[in-house]
Amino acid sequence: MPGIHRLLVVLLPLLASVVAHKEPKTTQEVEVQRALQAAAYHCAPAIEQFTAARQRSWAQKVLAGRPSLPGYEELFAAGTYADSIAPAPNGDQTMMGCSPVKETRIQNNSCVLTPVVTEGPYYHKAGHPIRQNIAELEDGLLLLLDIGVIDVETCKPLPNVLVDIWQANATGHYAGHPTPAPHLVDEQPQVGGKRAGLLSAFPRTNEHETFLRGAWPTDANGVAQFTTIFPGYYTGRATHIHAKVFPAWTTHPNGTFSAERLLHTGQFFFDDAINVRVDNMHPYTENPIRHTRGRTRNWRDSLNIFEDSHGPEREYNPVFKLDFLGGVIQQGLMGYITMGINASATVDNFWKG
Repeated sequence: MPGIHRLLVVLLPLLASVVAHKEPKTTQEVEVQRALQAAAYHCAPAIEQFTAARQRSWAQKVLAGRPSLPGYEELFAAGTYADSIAPAPNGDQTMMGCSPVKETRIQNNSCVLTPVVTEGPYYHKAGHPIRQNIAELEDGLLLLLDIGVIDVETCKPLPNVLVDIWQANATGHYAGHPTPAPHLVDEQPQVGGKRAGLLSAFPRTNEHETFLRGAWPTDANGVAQFTTIFPGYYTGRATHIHAKVFPAWTTHPNGTFSAERLLHTGQFFFDDAINVRVDNMHPYTENPIRHTRGRTRNWRDSLNIFEDSHGPEREYNPVFKLDFLGGVIQQGLMGYITMGINASATVDNFWKG
């Protein structure tokens, strides 16, 4: 590990010059990724214990006999379940009496600082609310997210960093971007190449919309939790959720924040087997491209974003580990993932068009 630390000390200051999807990737960029990969693998046992403990904690809360979840901002409020957590009488834990709760092996399920992937055109640098429940009035399959952040320099959870996420709704639209530009209404997706299947980004025409956007700081245990819906899909992209991590931010009177220094930009994905099931639920069945272009599978994701998220040697897994909240998928899902972050690095990856 000392060798890894030495390599990180040399390479991490170079991260400020690394730009997402620059072609071709330089030897320097690959070495930065490999150094962080080595650091993340050193942390793999700590990450596995970290995630397993979070899964046990969540299972205990569900097993405590709360048939209805608390609503909106209080969903994950501190102390919500403090008086009601109790072990199962026989020592066996079964979620909702149906689905077994297991200590899932994480298999280094971490999305490390690099590879950095593009934030895409739908991030709002100003106006993202600080909140845990980001669903607003959007209909869809309940999805609870448990996102852990570990510092790869110490292999310990990283408290008080801001995890900022945003995603498409069930029919594939982002808040603020409902329609294509007037002159591109009849645009067809690109054929062939890395941008295969993509359309030009829809412009921001609804400034007031904020659904499925929000940020929350990690707690003392390095965890940020969110309430949302399973994301929909749109032309050319695999089903995904975007994420950024900021070490410092300014809160504004309207409940939004601004931040400059960026630690990480990435995207999380879902197993295609789950995507196929959700495709057949309402309102996902109302996606306007369902019967024409359809959903892009992970392995066909445009810009190679799904592939790039696995790193140069495909050693990362940017796919959420999912548990059922009940006995059937329609009752909702709980997704776990852990990001490895180097808290002393800075990445300049704000979308530049």
